[in-house]
Amino acid sequence: MNKEIWIYAEKQGNVLNPVTYELITKANEIKEDKKVVVVLFQTTNENLEESITKYGPDEIIVVKDDSLKNTSDSFIANLLKQLSLKRNPNTILFGSTVLGRSISARLQAQLLTGLTADCLDLSFENDLLIQTKPSYGDNIMCEIVCPNNYPQMASVRSNVFKAEEHTNENLKITYIDDLDFKLSKNIKIKDETPLISKRETVSKANKVIAIGRGSSDEEAITLVKELSNKLGAKIGVTRPLTDSKDFTHEDQIGQSGNTITPNLLLNLGIHGAVQYTSGIKNSKVIVSVNTNEKAPIFLESDYGYIGDSKEFLKELLKLIQ
Repeated sequence: MNKEIWIYAEKQGNVLNPVTYELITKANEIKEDKKVVVVLFQTTNENLEESITKYGPDEIIVVKDDSLKNTSDSFIANLLKQLSLKRNPNTILFGSTVLGRSISARLQAQLLTGLTADCLDLSFENDLLIQTKPSYGDNIMCEIVCPNNYPQMASVRSNVFKAEEHTNENLKITYIDDLDFKLSKNIKIKDETPLISKRETVSKANKVIAIGRGSSDEEAITLVKELSNKLGAKIGVTRPLTDSKDFTHEDQIGQSGNTITPNLLLNLGIHGAVQYTSGIKNSKVIVSVNTNEKAPIFLESDYGYIGDSKEFLKELLKLIQ
C-alpha cells in the first residue's frame, strides 16, 4: 500500500465539479505523511489539470483519450481499478454526487473493499481513515473505519469543506497512456444533454432564510416569501416542512438535506438540533430568531433575537421598505 490519498476529479461537461477542489483542500489538511493525488480523465483537447494546480495537490494523474467523451460510469470505474492496482493507494475519495456515487460503488465492488457514502468529515489515525457520517435516521454521527481492506473509500457531500487555493512548488503531473480502454459492449452513450434546473438550489444561494416548525403557519410563510423577494434570498426549511405544499426535499437544510455556505443565513423558529446545524456551520453570518432563549441554535449564531418570528419579520420588512 502506498501512502497516497486519491481524489477523483469529477467533470460536469468541460469543467470540474467544485467538490473536487473541496476534497483537495481537505486532503491537504489531514494528509500527515501522505501524498494528495488527483486522478483526472479527459479527452485529448482538454487541459483541466491547469485549474487543479491552483489547489496544490502533490500529484495529478492525467489520462487522456478521446474515448473518454460521453463514456459510461462503469468504464471510468474500470480505468480507476486499473490505476489502483498499479499504485495501491491508501484512500480514494469521491464527491457524493450522482456521478460520484455511481462510480465509487462500481469501483468498490471491483476492488472488494469498503465504501462509506455521504460523509460529513474525514480524518486519519496513522493510516486509518476515520469517516464521519449521520446514521440511525440522522439522529447520531457515526465514525466508520475499514481497517482490513484497501484502498479505503468514501464519498463526501458538497459544501462540507471550503475550497482554498494553495501553492505546491513540488507538484508533479503524470500522464498515463498504458491503460486498457476496453469499452463495454452492452452500454453505448451517443450524446449527453445537461439537465438545467430553472430554480436556484438552496446550497448555492448567497442569502438564505431558513424556517422551522416555529414559523410554519401560513402568515409566517407569506411574510418569509415577501422578505426573500426583497433580499434576493433563497428559502430553506427543516425536515418537517418538506411535507408541506410550499416546499420539497430540495429545500431542506441539514444532514439529510443540503449543506449550505451563504454569506447571510436568517433562521426563523428553528430550535437547532444537530441534524440541522451540521448543514449550516460554514455560513459566514448567522442570525437566529426564537422564542426560547435556551434554544441550541443561538450557540451557532452570530446574532440572536429572542421573540416571535412573525413580529420580527414585520418590523424587518418595515425597515427594508
